Amino acid sequence: MAVTDVQSFARATKATPEQIADLSRFLEMLTAGNAVMNLVGPATLPDFWNRHAWDSAQLFRLAPHAVTWADLGAGAGFPGLVLAILGKGRDGFHVHLVESMAKRCRFLSQVVEALDLPATVYNERAENLSLHVDIVTARACAPLHRLLGYARPYLLDGAQGLFLKGQDVVADMSEAARHWEYEADVVPSLSDERGRIVRVRRLGRARKV
Repeated sequence: MAVTDVQSFARATKATPEQIADLSRFLEMLTAGNAVMNLVGPATLPDFWNRHAWDSAQLFRLAPHAVTWADLGAGAGFPGLVLAILGKGRDGFHVHLVESMAKRCRFLSQVVEALDLPATVYNERAENLSLHVDIVTARACAPLHRLLGYARPYLLDGAQGLFLKGQDVVADMSEAARHWEYEADVVPSLSDERGRIVRVRRLGRARKV
């Protein structure tokens, strides 16, 4: 169920006019920021509402009651900033945006401040933080076996993992199984028929490779 424009995004997510305005402002800031630093592929900006906004927003369907999220390798703010915009105003809702590159953290902080979002930016490596959250997520961050290492503190503290992945998810999960004992299932992406969401329910011990 890919969306084609802002109107179909609003119908798919039931986003309010205020949320659409915030997302539109985010798109403006992303476009300006992308002109001076590598945030997203320039060719993906015309497909913002499906490729970036809807791809991120669909995670709410898998965790509708989650109020605290950690987005690892937050980059340009997907899915974290989209989740923060759509969760703005909900009691207790907060997104922790974890990014190791300082210039991307500056961009994330500018958007958070400009839109008054319920989010905190951390210029830090994900595995060095201790954050108690309902959901830990990431998109285009790392192969799953490395991503599970980054997410380990959150998963061991009770978080569920929702990781946006591409069409090579089977090979990615098989490689991860060589490194970790873990339980997960795969959910088809709503934004791209080739995409998948890996839902990690439990992370066990690291394997000796």
